[in-house]
Amino acid sequence: MKIIPAIDLMGGQVVRLYKGDPKQKTVYSDNPVEIAKKWEANGADMLHIVDLDAALGLGSNISIIKKILEQVTIPVEVAGGLRDESLILDIIKICDRVIIGTLAFKDQKLLKKLLLSLGAKKIVISVDHKDGEIVIHGWQDKTGINLIDSIKEFLEMGFTEFLLTNVSRDGTMEGPDLEFLEQACNLEKTNVIASGGISNIGDIKDVKEKDPYGVILGKALYENKITIEEAKKIA
Repeated sequence: MKIIPAIDLMGGQVVRLYKGDPKQKTVYSDNPVEIAKKWEANGADMLHIVDLDAALGLGSNISIIKKILEQVTIPVEVAGGLRDESLILDIIKICDRVIIGTLAFKDQKLLKKLLLSLGAKKIVISVDHKDGEIVIHGWQDKTGINLIDSIKEFLEMGFTEFLLTNVSRDGTMEGPDLEFLEQACNLEKTNVIASGGISNIGDIKDVKEKDPYGVILGKALYENKITIEEAKKIA
């Protein structure tokens, strides 16, 4: 299981939101590059960079993301507002994987085209949900789409990589959503990254039991409730 710190960017700062609400924001650093290098030095297997401004249609942190990618050597996956073909193709030139959420549910023709050109390992489908219902557009819009059904459809299309976030848990440190994680991990050929709710080392152990590909560390890492070194011992 890979240990993957999150670097959420808003207005050029490293932040964490509570349940995806931009009005409930905590700023942790004005220097995202420094944070990225710190997590790499601490032993992170990969970095998970999210452009929250792009996801919410408020702007872009692409210049900062490019600076981070110039400074670190570990794999990096980039998320947030990747809804345009040219932007996705531009970003994938400099990072290891792109995370696609809204576009995956809005434009399957383009999604299949990207799959053919980039391959399944370069694209992570972000299946963000509230209690089993997919949400899109920076978690602001409900879709009525069932989480597990949607993963099965993407598997049939040829995708294997998934980022699973229960928005109701994200930034809360109330513990991970193990029920839906187990359902997703039990599907054949899925590499699932668990995200949301991690609060302590016990949560890491619980997630590990479900056998995901990786786990995202967010607020608990920034609040010093857990370290990358501790998590890696379990992973």
